[in-house]
Amino acid sequence: MIRRTSLVLVGALMGATAMSVIYSAGVPAEAAGSSTYKELSVFGDVFERVRAQYVTPPAEDKLIENAINGMLSSLDPHSSYMNAKDAEDMRTQTKGEFGGLGIEVTMEDELVKVITPIDDTPAAKAGVLAGDYISEIDGQSVRGLKLEDAVEKMRGAVNTPIKLTLIRKGADKPIELTIVRDVVAVQAVKSRVEDDVGYLRIISFTEKTYPDMEKAIKKIKDTVPADKLKGYVLDLRLNPGGLLDQAINVSDALLQRGEVVSTRGRNPDETRRFNAGPGDLTDGKPVIVLINGGSASASEIVAGALQDLRRATVLGTRSFGKGSVQTIIPLGENGALRLTTALYYTPSGRSIQGTGITPDIKVEEPLPEELQGKMVTEGESSLRGHIKGQSETDEGSGSVAYVPPDPKDDVQLNYALDLLRGKKTDPAFPPNPDKAVVAK
Repeated sequence: MIRRTSLVLVGALMGATAMSVIYSAGVPAEAAGSSTYKELSVFGDVFERVRAQYVTPPAEDKLIENAINGMLSSLDPHSSYMNAKDAEDMRTQTKGEFGGLGIEVTMEDELVKVITPIDDTPAAKAGVLAGDYISEIDGQSVRGLKLEDAVEKMRGAVNTPIKLTLIRKGADKPIELTIVRDVVAVQAVKSRVEDDVGYLRIISFTEKTYPDMEKAIKKIKDTVPADKLKGYVLDLRLNPGGLLDQAINVSDALLQRGEVVSTRGRNPDETRRFNAGPGDLTDGKPVIVLINGGSASASEIVAGALQDLRRATVLGTRSFGKGSVQTIIPLGENGALRLTTALYYTPSGRSIQGTGITPDIKVEEPLPEELQGKMVTEGESSLRGHIKGQSETDEGSGSVAYVPPDPKDDVQLNYALDLLRGKKTDPAFPPNPDKAVVAK
């Protein structure tokens, strides 16, 4: 079983409480052509004119930072510049404990869009839903703000209130919520025993994920005798991603061998492959993986690896479809550059960028009456300026991201439990490892 130590992230989107990047050393760029440097001289001229003649003296550091972000935002939704504070915040967040409201967000149509609220955080408890748009923060419009600026406004001292104005599809008028900030200590893995089945929910991939998963499986084994344990449900729904090495380790924890994932850049020699080693923490017990439209990036790596290698059956609805890799290139005291440098591929060689993981068994999660018509399909393919995947079609990626708060109402979970207990049957369960689909 491999244990990688590199700090690598492949989360879905940067937000108030989440990251979206791979962390590694930068690679020197090739020299630009002479025409490019002539254009850069024009930029220098414009900068000097603005600095010297604008009606009010501008903040020069902000001018440069905004120019850099303008360039990066024209590439794709996941490339951006992080100043020194943002870079430090990112490093803090990878540890799995940070301050904030507890929401994963992106910027869309000049509004802050909620990807998902994190369980047991102030935002989730206050009623913030995936798909909500934040139009105002403490009475100030978010239009014209960068995502990082909006995030900064949502951060603050613990126990201080913040007022959010939300636009929700289907609601007659904006929704105003007052949320008290708190320390968001995200539990990476939640677990319980469902009679004779072990349930593991990975909330995010932080430095705590694999150790938490290892402890959770041991606790389940100690609770249910091996001859009584029917198998495990690995719940990756609403999981926006995180550290790549943790996604690899989680996959490896259930595999005996085989490629977990590969990343491929613009140059063939940049291809990296990550393989599993011997050692299955579940002792070969059947596994069913749950996914939905909130399952992105690192969680898609796990689902794709276990699906391709026929170690687990994937059940639910189509995942988010973020298959790009971001590299964090430190810029000394000036912060860091977050740049999309590669795409990742499942063992069969498929890129899920813009397509997502299609479950082996499709099971829709019914929406309660109060949410019907108010939640829409979300996916990478719907993000403006996203990199078009090699297999992307008009169908796109993603699906509704909803999980009932009460397990009794959870149709997808109960379907998985019935499969593991033999109350339901399906040709996709149990999968046959001898029929693993790998790239050749």
